[in-house]
Amino acid sequence: MNSLYTPRMTGRPGRLEVWYATLTDPRTGTGVWIHHEVVAPKQDGPARAHGWISVFPPDGPPVTERFGVPGSPPPQAEAYFEVPGVRASPQLLEGAAGAITWRLKVTGGGEPLYTFPRWSWQRELLPAAQIVPAPNAIFEGELVAGERRFTLSDAVGGVARIAGHGNAQRWAWLHAGLGGGDVLEVVAAVARRPTMRWLPPLPMLQLRIGGTDWPRDPLLTAPLLRARVGLPNWSVAGSTARRRVRIDVTQDPDDCVSLSYTDPDGTTATCTNTERASVDVIVERRTGLRRFEVEHRWHLDRTGHAEVGTRP
Repeated sequence: MNSLYTPRMTGRPGRLEVWYATLTDPRTGTGVWIHHEVVAPKQDGPARAHGWISVFPPDGPPVTERFGVPGSPPPQAEAYFEVPGVRASPQLLEGAAGAITWRLKVTGGGEPLYTFPRWSWQRELLPAAQIVPAPNAIFEGELVAGERRFTLSDAVGGVARIAGHGNAQRWAWLHAGLGGGDVLEVVAAVARRPTMRWLPPLPMLQLRIGGTDWPRDPLLTAPLLRARVGLPNWSVAGSTARRRVRIDVTQDPDDCVSLSYTDPDGTTATCTNTERASVDVIVERRTGLRRFEVEHRWHLDRTGHAEVGTRP
């Protein structure tokens, strides 16, 4: 199994590990979110492996079903996550939860996208880090939600991971497939440490254009960007020595689900997610001291994958 998928926390107290896949069916416009996680309490107690699947049809409200069991059973063979009825590996996502069943083959993906610096993932030096092992994954297979059956072919999306001590104080996330292998990933977050909770969100951004990732160091670039996080609209904008970027995201309330997250310390957060976000991206190249010209422009009409996380 690709080492970027391999479980690394192994139930250590006070740790959270997440694998999630998001995708859009190009034929129907349906979005899908499959979230797998293992959370190990900070105090005494067994780790819990659980998750959920949400289906976002274009002509109706989203549907969500949860799965999981107490304890953290070790995954078998090539799986990185496994509980009764649900199994996830780099090549296959399958399961049954409530009224939803799925069996989706995963192919392609491209080179990994390091939304956080590579060293932060490899050395675990930050409270948490995110990586996208398959930023341009292709999904094919069958999904049944209630009485509706979806046959997915060439559905595009990504498979990402989070590992650390828990969720942020508040956050925004975006995965946007821009076509032709180009892709954008954004994580804007506020740390939970008491001295940092009142700071503005720090945006980590990776934009892959023509096989080249920008910026070269997302952590060094983050202070040059500003995130305005809210619902139903949020944005990230800023400029570097050579480029200026603006990203606008709209999460239609009718296309969103709001779910409760529980951290290893027992506190909770609320995530509002949609796999049918609308996204506008403008990248400009600096041509003078105060002059820019448009280098790239994209508009995604309800094919972006986005969420906003808040706390009471």
